[in-house]
Amino acid sequence: MSILIRQEILSAISSGDIRFTPEIDKFQLQPHAVDLRLGYKFLIPRNWTLDEKGRRAIKVAIDDASTHQEQFDEIQLQDGQFFDLLPNEFVIGTSLEQIEINAMNLMAILFPRTSTNRRGIDLSLSGIIDTGYKGHLIFPMKNEAGDQVVRIYPGERVCQVIFQELNMPLTREEANLHGMTASKYTDSNSQYFILDKEEERQFLINGKLEELKKKFEI
Repeated sequence: MSILIRQEILSAISSGDIRFTPEIDKFQLQPHAVDLRLGYKFLIPRNWTLDEKGRRAIKVAIDDASTHQEQFDEIQLQDGQFFDLLPNEFVIGTSLEQIEINAMNLMAILFPRTSTNRRGIDLSLSGIIDTGYKGHLIFPMKNEAGDQVVRIYPGERVCQVIFQELNMPLTREEANLHGMTASKYTDSNSQYFILDKEEERQFLINGKLEELKKKFEI
């Protein structure tokens, strides 16, 4: 694999092989990476809810798909507003840009910016952006600046994307096949976590990992 440099990134954007919406600006373009800006949407984990049974703790686990859907409260900021990340608070941030990787010989890797980490914001991410991906990105953010509140604004550059060229191009079908099924997030317009497939989860919930491995061996 080889990493795309600035001129190659610009060429890929010009040809439509890579697309950002909104388009990136000069601040974002690095020698061999593109910085992504923080979006306006934040997801804050809930730990309890009130229902007919009383105050119930929200248990987030692969055996409870319905609870998984109520895991977060969503905050949508407006222009000029900020987000105070409280001490030790964990939230999910979203990218301002929607990214498309249309070239079947490209993928990308997401990394935090060191300047973000130095402010005390832990972006515990190093994720793959798959060939053919289209959508916004989500990333975990945690305030690890002791007792300090860290104020962040939509539009801040918080992470960066490195584009890599594959040794061989994939077909659309190959790029969309993740494990045994289609990609969970590409074109989903979802900014929430999506659980893995029901059949796989049931094997794990019932302690049948060995059976799973035998049934679905390659």
